[in-house]
Amino acid sequence: MNDQERLTDFLCSEKKMSANYDAYAAECVSTNLRDDYLKIFNQGHMTQTDLFKLAQAKGWYQVEQAPANKVSQAYTKFSNQQPSN
Repeated sequence: MNDQERLTDFLCSEKKMSANYDAYAAECVSTNLRDDYLKIFNQGHMTQTDLFKLAQAKGWYQVEQAPANKVSQAYTKFSNQQPSN
């Protein structure tokens, strides 16, 4: 496994763990335990950001700029939605 594959694996693992901690926190009855999950969740996001920046700096994770019309369409679509009760 080379460095790029290793970094990609780390980033994917952090994303999955964050999704799990998000679900655990949302469904947790204990306030103290929920706070712990949220702390770990936030730490995971900081780690993801660091890994993402490193991958970008090395040229391994390129993000394409979305066309302005697509951004506008998405904004219109989601800004008009009302929360369901």
